[in-house]
Amino acid sequence: MVQQTRPVRPRVVIVGAGFAGLNAMQELARGGAQVTLVDRNPYTTFQPLLYQVATGALSAGDVTYPLRVCAAKYPDVRVRVAGMVDLRAADRKVRLDDGTTLDYDYLVLATGVTTNWASIPGAEANSMPIYSADDAVVMRGELQRRLEEAAEGRRPTSHVVVIGGGATGVEMAGAMAELRRRSIPLTYPEIGPDQSSVTLVERFDHVLSPYRPRLRAKAARALRRRGVRMMLGSTVASVEPDAVVLADGTRLPSDVTVWALGVAAPEGVGRYGLRQGRGGGIVVTQALNVEEHPEIFVAGDLAAPPKPLPQLAQPGIQMGRHVGRQILAAARGRPLKPFVYHDRGTMATVGRCEAVLQLDNGLTLSGLPAWLCWIGVHVAQLLGGRNRITVLVNFLWRYFGPRRSAASVTK
Repeated sequence: MVQQTRPVRPRVVIVGAGFAGLNAMQELARGGAQVTLVDRNPYTTFQPLLYQVATGALSAGDVTYPLRVCAAKYPDVRVRVAGMVDLRAADRKVRLDDGTTLDYDYLVLATGVTTNWASIPGAEANSMPIYSADDAVVMRGELQRRLEEAAEGRRPTSHVVVIGGGATGVEMAGAMAELRRRSIPLTYPEIGPDQSSVTLVERFDHVLSPYRPRLRAKAARALRRRGVRMMLGSTVASVEPDAVVLADGTRLPSDVTVWALGVAAPEGVGRYGLRQGRGGGIVVTQALNVEEHPEIFVAGDLAAPPKPLPQLAQPGIQMGRHVGRQILAAARGRPLKPFVYHDRGTMATVGRCEAVLQLDNGLTLSGLPAWLCWIGVHVAQLLGGRNRITVLVNFLWRYFGPRRSAASVTK
């Protein structure tokens, strides 16, 4: 029997161009692998700032970056704009929605996750997620349309209900509250204070569950100061076209309902034939590959490692780099190493000059210092010098420029 030789320059297919996929691509390309990067969009999206797009602070172009520009730095990287519809693990082939098939020596699944509607009646039909650039643009247009209708007297109110008290929900509620407090009185003087509101619904009795109690309380107080109505310890029973109904029968009028409750694996993952864990994530070993098919690696939010990780940018970045290194090692016959996550802290912003930051060593920050750290970290992580400069200028102008400069919500 002839022993199969390992490819010195492995063919690697990476499905998904988020934090994990891009970092895996960079590691592999630097190591000499032949990489095909597959994504449904011709761009990568910086998801942590999508709520800024939805509320008019940034444009979609500020938080997206062309994949072919990323790939152009590496001669052995190719980009395919398509979606993966089938996996034939035994044959080491993936089929794309354009009808083509890609062969691989190693496969990296980094498609991320999608909106989890939690089986709540009416949620998908009557609320708006904020998981993609398209979601943010659609929400921005809907918000503007509802405001215009209220200003012209065709709609009596402009109420916003945000469902979910995690980082996305808190940041969205804070941004919406600042629009209501600073922007709407200037651009829509026809809308009275009693005609608009922002409500945050959270099933726990606190927001920002991963944070320490002191930071949770600070974030909640900051939201209340901005006029956000806090419905903590409340469970959503259903979502109607014009209201959110709670389990206790309370009916919250809502003209725009923002869904920030949670995420789950895309429905198509179940067809891959790989073992799934909590939330539909693909079960992986400590080295982040699939036990039954060790040539398949999973990185980012789609992975379900033995020890659960937070669904944040840093785990995705570190997992992507680790997977890239392990594939290069495997191609050279070296043993795989377990993934070790280095917690560099978490942060969330509530609004102008207000954020919370928590480091693994116990250090916490809040208020202006945390907010400045938040801006610095997010600007630094953006791809492209133009995007970094544009976002920084927009932030400074929006929050420290003339008040009227922040008074626009346009498509």
